[in-house]
Formats: sequence, structure tokens, C-alpha cells
Amino acid sequence: MFGIRYAKASPTTYLIQYRNGHPVREGTGLAFFYFAPAASLVSIPMESVDAPFMFREVSADFQEVTVQGQISYRVADPKLLASLMNFSLKANGVEYMSDDPGKLPQRVVNAVQVQLRSALQGQRLQDLLRESGGMVRAVQDGLRRVDGLPSLGLELVSLAILAIKPTPETARALEATIREQILKDADDALYRRRNAAIEQERAIKENELNTEIAVETKKRQIRETQMDADRAVLEKRQQFLAQEMQGKITQEKENETLTELRVSNAKREAEAKAYGLNTLVNAVSHVDPRVLQALALGSASPGAIIASAFQELAQNANKIGELNISPDLLQQLTQSTAKKTKD
Repeated sequence: MFGIRYAKASPTTYLIQYRNGHPVREGTGLAFFYFAPAASLVSIPMESVDAPFMFREVSADFQEVTVQGQISYRVADPKLLASLMNFSLKANGVEYMSDDPGKLPQRVVNAVQVQLRSALQGQRLQDLLRESGGMVRAVQDGLRRVDGLPSLGLELVSLAILAIKPTPETARALEATIREQILKDADDALYRRRNAAIEQERAIKENELNTEIAVETKKRQIRETQMDADRAVLEKRQQFLAQEMQGKITQEKENETLTELRVSNAKREAEAKAYGLNTLVNAVSHVDPRVLQALALGSASPGAIIASAFQELAQNANKIGELNISPDLLQQLTQSTAKKTKD
């Protein structure tokens, strides 16, 4: 009625009201009445947008690859974007006057393709298939530069490379190459495993030989120790025998000295006795034997006196006609002789 309309924007929509070519009201989540014939509305969505992409590019080694991914972006500077693209609403305040809002994802995808082509030209196909993280970082850095998304008033949220595929012929060739490499790696692994088994067996044999050597060394040490012990015992025994022999020699020398002393003493004693006898003989050589006999009988026992008497009788037997000896005298002589024999 009378051109008065009501505009209401969501919290994720940046709304700008122009009057006579100048912004009079702008912000997110606005709600207001306006005079439609004299006002222009610009509505810019601020939420993040996901834009899938799939490109066919050529790698550094001139191999065609298909890159599939997705980029997420959002509007960071709505006034800059509104100055570059037409986000004006029709008079009904709902529909856009142009198709620029629908072209924005394609412009973002084109920017991704430019950065992706630059990254692909510096990498080989096998490097791309093996590691795509470097390419993703290169594309992100290119999009964040001033001449990238910020030139449109946009901000990069995320970038994901979902797949990098070569052509079927190249894929089969790569598969054959990789298959041969896998087979070669398997052969190398088998060769290494056999070598490892041989090395382990050799190590085991070396350990066994080292163990035998160590055992023989220990046995030799034990034998040497036993021989040393036997040698020590033999030396001790020889020392003991030598000491015993030295003791016997010393004892024999002492016995020899003692014998010489005894012989010398006996000789001196004999010489002394001979000298005494010789002196006695010289002293009595001029005395009548009968006198000596009588002197000897003076200190003799009765038996000796009787024996001397019988000796005199025997010497003068031719002069004696008859000799009578009483039984009492014989018994006394027998008892005296038996007593001396017992003593």
C-alpha cells in the first residue's frame, strides 16, 4: 500500500538499503519498513558455501589427471562484493535482479582451477598420486593472496582434494609398474628374509662355536688349575721331605758327634782304666802272688774264699790222699750260688 514495504533479513544475510545512491541502512539480521519506489536493497548471504569442482589438468610430466575436490568459502567483505557483483533485489524484495549471485561459486571454482593448474605444473604424476598435501597447501596459499579470494571480498574456509585420477591407460601402466615394483619388493623381501635367516643361522653357529671354545677354555683352565694345585702339593711334599731329610741329616750329624764324643769318652775312660791297671800292675809286680791272693780274699765273700780253697785243693790234689766234704757245706754252697744267679 502506497509503496511501503517491510524487509526482514536473517542473521546470516547482510542487507544494505540504498536511497538516492547512498547507503542509509546496512547490517545482518535487519528488519525495517521502507519506501520501495525510492529504495534499493542489496542482499548478500554471509553463510559458508560449499562448491564442488572437478578439473582435467596436465602434470609436469605431461600426464592428464582428473582432480576432484571441494572448496568452502564465505563472504568476508560484503560491501566490496556488492561493488563488484550485482546482489540487488527486485521490487518484491525476494528475487535477485541479476544472475550474478549464481555466478559467484563458478568464479570461486575458476580461481581454484587457476591455482591448481599452477601447482600441477610443478609436480610429476607419481608425486601427485603419492602425496597431494603439498598441492593443497599451495592452492590454499594462492587463494588467500590479495589477488585471490580477498579480491572478491571472500574468505577461504577449507579446501579438500578428494581424488586425483590419471587416465585409464596411464592408470593401467602405473598399476603394471607398481605391480612389478611390488613383486620386486616381495622378491627383495624374500631375499632379505633368506639372508637374515642365513645370518641368524651363522650367528647361531658362531655362538655355538664360541660356547664350545669358552667351554674348552674353561676346561683347560680347570686342568691348569688342577695341575697347579698338584704341582703346589708336590712342591709342598718335596719341601716337607727335604725338611725331613735335612732333619735326619742334622740328627745323624748330631748322632755322629754324640758317637764321636762317646767313643772319645770311652777311649779316655779305657785309657784311664788301662793307666790305672798298668799302675796297679807295676805297683804289685814285685809282690808275691800269694800275698796278693790273700789280700784279695780278705775282702771277698765266703763263697769266693771257699772257691779259692777248692782251687788250692785242686792244685795240690796229688798230695791229698782223701777229702771229705759234708752235705751241709755243699748245701750252703749251692744256696749261695743259686742266690747269686737269681740276683
